[in-house]
Formats: sequence, C-alpha cells, structure tokens
Amino acid sequence: MDYTVRTRVARILIDDAVPLGTEVTVLGWVRTIRVSKQVAFIEVNDGSCRGNIQGVIGEPNAHPVLSDIATGAAVRLKGELVESQGKGQKYEIAVAEVTLVGAADESFPLQKKRHSFEFLREIAHLRPRTNTFGAVNRIRSRMAYAIHTYYQERGFYYIHTPIISTSDCEGAGNLFRVTTQDLTNVARTDDGGIDWDKDFFAAEAYLTVSGQLEGELLATALGDIYTFGPTFRAENSNTSRHASEFWMIEPEMAWAELEDNMDLAEDFLKYLFRYALEKCPDEMEFFGTWVDKEVRQTLEAVIDSQFERLPYTEAISILEKSGETFEFPVKWGLDMQSEHERYLTEKVFQKPVIVFDYPEEIKAFYMRVNDDGKTVRAMDVLVPKVGEIIGGSQREERLDVLTDRMKHHGITDFETYGWYLDIRKYGSVPHSGFGLGFERALMYITGMANIRDVIPFPRVPRWAKF
Repeated sequence: MDYTVRTRVARILIDDAVPLGTEVTVLGWVRTIRVSKQVAFIEVNDGSCRGNIQGVIGEPNAHPVLSDIATGAAVRLKGELVESQGKGQKYEIAVAEVTLVGAADESFPLQKKRHSFEFLREIAHLRPRTNTFGAVNRIRSRMAYAIHTYYQERGFYYIHTPIISTSDCEGAGNLFRVTTQDLTNVARTDDGGIDWDKDFFAAEAYLTVSGQLEGELLATALGDIYTFGPTFRAENSNTSRHASEFWMIEPEMAWAELEDNMDLAEDFLKYLFRYALEKCPDEMEFFGTWVDKEVRQTLEAVIDSQFERLPYTEAISILEKSGETFEFPVKWGLDMQSEHERYLTEKVFQKPVIVFDYPEEIKAFYMRVNDDGKTVRAMDVLVPKVGEIIGGSQREERLDVLTDRMKHHGITDFETYGWYLDIRKYGSVPHSGFGLGFERALMYITGMANIRDVIPFPRVPRWAKF
C-alpha cells in the first residue's frame, strides 16, 4: 500500500498496520499545536478513530506556515512513522513537510476544553469533530452495517418503503402533511373542506410513520423482508427519548407467528450488542470511560440472559401485588409506563422481558386477535434501564376480523386501505414483525442519555436547524 498518498490514523493506531520507518502522509484537523524555538508538536485527528497522531517538527523556523496554523485547521503532515518519545502514545510522525490546507482562526468554538452537550447541539455542524460525537457517528455507521449484515445473512430481503404515504399505520394522527398547495390560498371543496384533488398527489399525503403496512405486502410475496429507513412523528414531545425524525428497522416475516417474532427480536438484539462490543472496541472503551461506566456490563447482561416471556395479564398482576407506589396507575386494560416496565426488568426478573398478549383496546388495528376476543398477539421487548426497546406483533391475516377491527378503530376508508386488505383476500398467511428505533438502540449501546445526541442533525419540536 502506498502510504504517501494518505494514511488513515486508524491504520496506524488501531490496526497497527503501518511499519515503523514508513513514509506516511496524514490529512486531518489540528487538535493542539505547540511551537517553541527548537521543536513544534502538532496533534492531528482525521476522524477515522478517536486517537490523535502527533507530528514532531524538529526545525520550526524552516516551516513558517506553522505561525498560521491553529486549532481546527486542516493540515497535511508528511514524514516518517517513528516510535514516540513521549508518554501515552506509541507512534508519532517525524514531519518533513507540513501544509496548511484550510485555516481556522481563534473563533473556532471547539478549543481544548470540555463542552456541554447542550452547547454542542447548537453547533451540530461542528460537533462531529469532538471525541464524543466522532465516536457516536462511527458507531452509528458500524451498527447500520451490522443490521444489514444480520438480515442479509439470514435470507431477508432489504426493501424500500415509501417516505410519502397516504396511510397512517399507527392510527395516531401525529403526521407531517406533504402538500404543494399555496397555504395562503388553499383550494377548497364546496363544503369548505380542503380539496386534496387539487394537490400534487390528488390525495392527502404524509411523511411515513412506519413502513410496516407496505412491508407486510412485500413479505407476503418474498417471505422475509426488512426495512431500514427514516420515519416521522409530529408529536410535541420534548423528552430525551423522542425525536420527530428517526430511523426504524422493521423486519416482517411470512409464515411466522408471535413465538417466531419473539425469537427473532431476542436474537437480533443480542447480535447487535455483541457486534458493538466485539467490532467497535475503541468506541465502546470511550463510552465506558466517559459516558456510562456500566455500559459494557449492561450489554453483556442482555447477551448472556434468556429473555423472560410474560403475558400482559400476569405482568399486571405482578405489578398490582408488588406493594410499589407508582406514579402512573396499574390496571388491566391500561398500557404500561416506563416505570412499570423497568420494575419488571430490573427488580422482578433482573433481565430482559418480553410482554405479550395485550388488551386489544390499547393496541393497533392490524394486530391478530386472540381466541379470547379481548387480547391481541402484540409483544413489547423490555430491557433494564429503559423499558420498551422493541414493539411488534403477529398481524391479523383474517380479512373479516381485520375489517371489523378497522371499523372498531374508526377506520372506514376501505378504499384507501384496499391494497392492504387485498393481501388478506389473495393467499393470506400468518405473518409477524416488529420495529426497533435505531436511535433508541444506539442510546442503549452507547449509554448516551439523549436521543438528540445519537443522530447527526436532530429534528425535534421547534428545532430543524442545519
């Protein structure tokens, strides 16, 4: 390999793949620079790992460009890779040539000091250059690769569902509308309603909240599929766990019932956590040192456990008999809150729990109704420290039952959902799937406490900058 063109710092520090004495060229951004009469030290990071490589310049006066180089500047260092004479580093570069590629002045906001996450969100265009957000973005990339690897190796097909949709999968109504109408002069029908026929798609359209419905269609043709793409929720939720734009992984399996769904969810989570620990050691060491000292222990505990599988009715009974005082009420027919979920995983079972067979009144219209007529084949995967991390179900494959459920949920526009009903009319089969929010998974893997810090450019209420 020709290291004189460009040598990534990770090849030197992480892979240990560059022999001493090799002439290398490093392109990166200056973290620190110190210049004296006899020697100059310039520390550079190129984003390939969190480690910096130090360049040592023996005759500073022969390099007048050094006076123009400051923290944040982009530089090219060319020289010989040598054993470092300083402590805490194995290698350094005996620099023969230094070139200023892009200058930065004293206004560069990322000087050598600790910055709060709140401040860094204000400069999201620059925060990837910090150690924390460099690590976040690298592990985000690697975990995306892990997701594709997992499903591709198991025979799932990656499909792309619409970003613009005319159906509301969740039925919650928290949707971002897509329109080309002039909002100062909206076309109206005779009765004063909005005339969607005059819009671009001649229909009311939204940014998708989920690719599940379309995923079901593909699963009933291809067998096993998965989607991995952006989804949108117009919820006015200013919490550390909610974002208006986030990425979702949604596998869907034909010929699969709820038990198969549980098996896949458990195996998938364990695979992701194991991948992070084994394939991303540099980043995980950083998160364990600077973000959450227990993050490795947390992931290993999930990997090593056999998930408890617990009917909702039994879960409610355990909570009611616990003697605990919860902020939110516990009662059969109500959805569980995070405090209830965490109590089950942290106090009762001390491991992940899959709760299933929820009351049909609190779950979506597409979930398969059990023989008791009161519960549906829904499941939530709960993990310690968070609560729910995956939600899914066996889908209702019986046409008559599905249409009854839709009516019960106030969905009467069967023409709009005609295609969804058709897959129950023509060769219907049992099928199941779930959704995992990518950012929620990344929060768990890294120990980062706020969803806004695991996505490069967060979209939340009153904030769509950059």
